[in-house]
Formats: sequence, structure tokens, C-alpha cells
Amino acid sequence: MTERVSCIDIGTNTALLLIADLDAEKGTVEPVFHKQTIIRLGEHVDEMKIIDPEARQRLISCMRDYAALSGEHKSDRIIAVGTSALRDAKNRMEVTSETVRSTGIVIRCITGEEEAGLTFFGAVAGMTEVPDPFTVIDIGGGSTELSMGSLTCVSRSTSMDIGSVRLTERFFSTLPPSEEEFMRAKEEVNRVLTGGVLPFFASREHVFGVAGTLTTLAQLAQGMREFNPEKVHGYQLHYDDVHRILELLKASTLEEILAMGVSGGRADVITMGALILHQLMRLLGLGEIRVSGQGLRYGIALQELQNIRVAE
Repeated sequence: MTERVSCIDIGTNTALLLIADLDAEKGTVEPVFHKQTIIRLGEHVDEMKIIDPEARQRLISCMRDYAALSGEHKSDRIIAVGTSALRDAKNRMEVTSETVRSTGIVIRCITGEEEAGLTFFGAVAGMTEVPDPFTVIDIGGGSTELSMGSLTCVSRSTSMDIGSVRLTERFFSTLPPSEEEFMRAKEEVNRVLTGGVLPFFASREHVFGVAGTLTTLAQLAQGMREFNPEKVHGYQLHYDDVHRILELLKASTLEEILAMGVSGGRADVITMGALILHQLMRLLGLGEIRVSGQGLRYGIALQELQNIRVAE
């Protein structure tokens, strides 16, 4: 039996939709439709601890669009989860209640550990010859997750409150940032990472990376002005390229970053995202990282597939 499900990942910066056919008999997830929308839900959340009215309306508008697309593609149901921005917002219940009233979509706020676990399996869904053990790095707008394990289980995961949107708002007043702003941000990234990455030395030989920072840096490393998901998924991103791109980004204005081909919804935070990845690779001694265009929404699909198989 095959069921068509819409899986929505509502992040701090981006809302991602995956519509997929789940085949319980074969145990497969077959993508049907993808869409991503920059909603910047976490704007000012780090400082104010609430989702403001403008961000709330961007979320509702996006969910209306995703509900309509799910209807057009005849999805059997919609599963939506919220991550860092909703976790941090004091008014998340108010926001999710208004969203379900306006769009019919129920959003479940998941923990950082749940996010890490779902992303871990989603990152490698459908890949062949996945090494054991392996690590998955997810640099989001509000938080960064690391998970390690095998295709059968996650052995360790952690969620850290450093993300491209959160730290850009906290440390950068201009682009390019001043040397003082950049160094303060670097010190904070190092402080948080030093306390969180040590257990992941055990599986640093095989590392996958997901989310917009990673895919954008893979695009820039290949010199592409336009984003091409096929060339990004599976790309081996080298530390030397990350270092080179970070040096370029930290000296660039917003207009110059846009001219490189970085999307408008990510251009103002990619410098910070690159800094987080650079320091993470440096601290773990990673020479390269394999980029995955998948992630949390694929993990949601795999979890739902498992639920269907258990129910049968």
C-alpha cells in the first residue's frame, strides 16, 4: 500500500515542503514535489523570545500555500514540525493555534534531540553504501545539531543554540561585519562548539551536512551562480573551499554576496553560517564533508513510513 504524505519542516529561516509517496511494502520514500520558502520565522526571537506579528503572517501565508499544494498533489495528510524558533518563542502555542485555525495545518514543536535524530536518518535516505559509523551536521537558522550512529540507530546527538540567523542578529550590525564583531562571533561559536563536539571525534571519518548553509556553500564552491540541487546533493565540500569562501564573505557587502548567486533570503546570514561550519570543521579536524540536499523533512517521511508499517 502506498500513501502520499506532505512533510513540512518549519525552521528559523526556511520552511521546507516534501510531498512523497510512502510504500510500506517496499519500505521506500519516493519524492513527488519539493518547495522551500524563506519565512524568517525566527526574526528577533533570540532577543525578544517571541514570534512577532509579521513573522507569524509569513508563516501562515506559507502554510496556506503548502496546504493548497498538498491538495493539488492529492496528499493523504500533512505532517508539520517546528524547530528552533518555535522552541524559543514564549508565544509558540498562540502561533500554532492561529496557524491551525487559518490553514488547518497542525504544527508540532519538536525538541533539539528529536530534530537531530530525524535529520540524521533523513540526510542519508535513499543513499547507497552509507559508512558505519557516520555523523550528520545540521546548521540551521537558530540552532546547530550533530548526530552520530549507523543506519540502524543514533548513538549520540546534541543540539546547540548557534545558528546563522540567531548569531547574525546578535553580533553583526553591518555587512561586512567589523573585525571586532567577527572576532566576538567567532569566540562565541568556539565557546559553544568546544563544549559540544568532543564526543563526535569517534565518527569524524564520514560526515554529512544538511540545510541551507551547507548547500549554499557547495554551490559557491563549484562557482555556480544558480542553485542546482543535483550538483549540490552528494558534493564533497572541502575545508580549504570553506576557508576561502568565508574569507571572501566576511569582506563582502550584502550586494556583493547577492551578486555571487546567494539567494535573497539567505544572503544576509550566510557569512555567519559559513563561520559556524568553518569552526566546526576546524575543531573536528574535518578535511571534507559530504553535502546532502535532504534532512529533517525526509526524516519525518521515514518516521511516518515506519508508523504505517507498524500499523499494518
